[in-house]
Amino acid sequence: MMRIINVYREGGIRFPFKGVRKKDIMRDAEIIARVLELKNTSISIIILDNNAIRRINNRYRKKNSPTDVISFAERDMPFPRADAVKHLGDVYISLERAWQQYRDYSESFREEVRRLLVHGILHLMGYDHEKSMREERKMEKKEEWLIKKLLTSEE
Repeated sequence: MMRIINVYREGGIRFPFKGVRKKDIMRDAEIIARVLELKNTSISIIILDNNAIRRINNRYRKKNSPTDVISFAERDMPFPRADAVKHLGDVYISLERAWQQYRDYSESFREEVRRLLVHGILHLMGYDHEKSMREERKMEKKEEWLIKKLLTSEE
């Protein structure tokens, strides 16, 4: 069983950013993948600034504004090899945007980054809150459950 988590930076972001380190993001992503029982998978997490995520949001979603998180899921191959590592996709998180909004959604900046990481990885797994109210509630429940798991793994 193999799991590969890569964390990259783009734009003007430097670690640590407002107390959040690259290894914090890596650790949280590993815990999320373990709790979700993701096996033989890889995930890329790209940490960037508002300018970089605005360009991505504009190019792929036709929204010329920064957003907090965008996920790009890979598509399944028709007959994947059982032993092959499957790339789930890429999660882009703007730490600048997370810093600007964390008081609206979370207890702390660190918790907001976790919330965005959970949200992005769930999108890679096929959860989509924009499909319907039912799907939105399903995703929210899964997010809450995963965030609790992350917090208890800290202890």
